[in-house]
Amino acid sequence: MNAKTAAIVIGIILLAVGILGFFTNPLISQTGIFAVNTAHNLVHLITGAVLLGGAYRSLGASLTLKIIGIFYAALAIIGLAFGGDKILGVVAANNADHWLHVALAILILAAGFLLEDEPAMA
Repeated sequence: MNAKTAAIVIGIILLAVGILGFFTNPLISQTGIFAVNTAHNLVHLITGAVLLGGAYRSLGASLTLKIIGIFYAALAIIGLAFGGDKILGVVAANNADHWLHVALAILILAAGFLLEDEPAMA
């Protein structure tokens, strides 16, 4: 696996999670294990799209993974530091979300720093 493949896979997963969050289900919803609202779903959709775009743009998959990984690390730190049911008063989140953001940050940063980057298609 290389950085491009990781960016594509993680991007598709984030897009799927973002879409799934708009539908009531026991895992990802307002009443699910992972609490989401429209803002949280948009975060997943945007970061997923950025990862997919970065895999095919001159910015490169590796740098895109690092940027998105830093974003999720910041989200995790803010969520854990301030707690509550909304990050920055906007993005719905619960304790499960905060720890998932920690795991995502580690996974995405590891992919960005440890996987080989291939030249992006321009």
